[in-house]
Amino acid sequence: MATMLKKRLIAVLILANNYVVQSIKFKHTNVIHYDPVHAIDCFNKWAVDEIIILNVSRTQDTRESFLNTVSRISQQCFVPLSVGGWVTDIDYAQALLKNGADKIVVNTIIHSQPSLVIRLSEKFGKQCIVASIDVKKNESGLKEVIVDRGRHSTGADVVSWAQRAETLGVGEILLNSVDHDGARKGYDLETLDKVCCTVSLPVIAFGGVFTWEHLAEGLVTGADAVAAANIFHYTEFSTKRAKKFLFDANFPVRGGF
Repeated sequence: MATMLKKRLIAVLILANNYVVQSIKFKHTNVIHYDPVHAIDCFNKWAVDEIIILNVSRTQDTRESFLNTVSRISQQCFVPLSVGGWVTDIDYAQALLKNGADKIVVNTIIHSQPSLVIRLSEKFGKQCIVASIDVKKNESGLKEVIVDRGRHSTGADVVSWAQRAETLGVGEILLNSVDHDGARKGYDLETLDKVCCTVSLPVIAFGGVFTWEHLAEGLVTGADAVAAANIFHYTEFSTKRAKKFLFDANFPVRGGF
């Protein structure tokens, strides 16, 4: 009998100028941790399966300091680590991997440098490349993909964008909704369902979690992994509690809680 694949619980750290910040509709005003390593110490103890770290700083002059932060975090991190932000060339991606990242998260270059995504996939393997897809409602109420930290609209719908990312050779999709980000109303399940039904890649649901039930809703909708940021920073033993909730609800999750 085939073994059912485990569902993953992922903690996300949003870094602006190397501070861990709270994200609300892609605005980052509240600092949660001045040293990201402190957050990692908690997650190591709290049964998280993976960690994603995103550099959302507005300028790319933070790349070197972020690289140093990744190096420090990786020395304390005992689970797979995915990192992204300002990945605009192969050398920087390689430097992130050499400094402890297990996967590279790409976003804007799917729009601006699709050939680079292909080259990254060919050089490091598709299992190493995660496509971060951000979706937002426009003035007409239609959902479209945005890039460059929420500043630029591509005009593309999420289904065609997910297909594009898969064609470019990514191995996984991190799906986020600007409108749900920090809104405490759960994932954008409609969009999640569309993407899960469109691609053959693992999909990580992200954005909007406020209760453990929201995590379950993401898995029921089809996500292979569920991710959250804000709630894990403000709730003690949060990932252990989340994992136990999913286990008690009969989702196939890893132990350690």
